[in-house]
Amino acid sequence: MYYRSLFPSSVFADLDRLQREVQQVFGLGPSIRGLTRGFPALNVGGTPQSVEIYAFAPGLDPASLDVQIEKGTLTLAGERKAADVPEKATVHINERFAGRFRRVISLPDDIDPTSVAAKYRDGVLHVRIQRKEEAQPRRISIE
Repeated sequence: MYYRSLFPSSVFADLDRLQREVQQVFGLGPSIRGLTRGFPALNVGGTPQSVEIYAFAPGLDPASLDVQIEKGTLTLAGERKAADVPEKATVHINERFAGRFRRVISLPDDIDPTSVAAKYRDGVLHVRIQRKEEAQPRRISIE
């Protein structure tokens, strides 16, 4: 059976283009989880010994990153430079974030702010914050 559309195919292409332009104006972007929450994308988790934060930020110079802990919050800040576009080139889609960014993460009360390690490798910033010794699980021997 053959169904004929009530709308020409160009209407949907125009609507798709309009949606992308509105998202770009308001700083919104599509993702598999709905609207994006910011750059860089984060994974936050933990183990009994530490809190683990992964920030996915490819193409950054590690010297441009600023990582700080203050009053129970971790702040990741920096800047990604815009890619150079050749003089007579036309950009049709540009989904790569460029500009200054800042992400703030609330940390649990049991972390040790003096025991922090940060590494940037292959576009991923990994921040490990140790938990306080008294907060870590201990095995109790039974007599």
